[in-house]
Amino acid sequence: MFKVFIAIVLFLALSIVLFLRYIHEDKPKGFRPDQADLLAQKMLEALNHKSYDSIKVLQWEYVRGHAYVWNKSENIVEVKWDDVEVVLNTQDLSGKVIKNGEPLWDEEKEDYLKKAWKFFTNDSFWLVAPFKVNDPGTSRSIVEIEDSDKHGLMVTYSSGGVTPGDSYLWILDENYRPIAWKMWVDIIPVGGLKVEWTEWKSYKGALFATNHIGSFGIELPIRNLKVE
Repeated sequence: MFKVFIAIVLFLALSIVLFLRYIHEDKPKGFRPDQADLLAQKMLEALNHKSYDSIKVLQWEYVRGHAYVWNKSENIVEVKWDDVEVVLNTQDLSGKVIKNGEPLWDEEKEDYLKKAWKFFTNDSFWLVAPFKVNDPGTSRSIVEIEDSDKHGLMVTYSSGGVTPGDSYLWILDENYRPIAWKMWVDIIPVGGLKVEWTEWKSYKGALFATNHIGSFGIELPIRNLKVE
């Protein structure tokens, strides 16, 4: 019986490895950075980035029960999960931590500040990534989308965030609005995973995708989005 169990485990492990190899895509080589900069600008205009720039506060909830109130005009974000509340300065990563109604100090406080920063950096990217294509440390290039008339914009982040070096291939429709991206990121061992950006809605004139659909139909929605 034990041998049968081991055989099943090995078979499943081998199947997973083969499946990951099957869906893996090598990162395509981009070209024409000058044209890519123009394409990025068209995407920003399609999403009304000027209206986004004028927004002072964004509030939303994301997967794993993370809730945010981000005052981007003052570089302050409130992060809540479980029994933890963090007020974090996104510039110098200082702040305060409340757990179970009691303030934390010293190393325990610093650990939660770092955790809140990681949550915020990753989760906010799924909300505002299209507006970050020209951030400091980014490079852009054109990528041809095979058998498609869609536009492909590769954006690589050489600095910033939690995992510098990540690359995202934006797939844009005829109106230059993102419909999906493919990812080559450090925390995912498979390259080229595709996630659709859907359910675009206007908030004070700026467009936000309020749902993301990944492999096997897994949805990553943005809930209770509000802006000021």
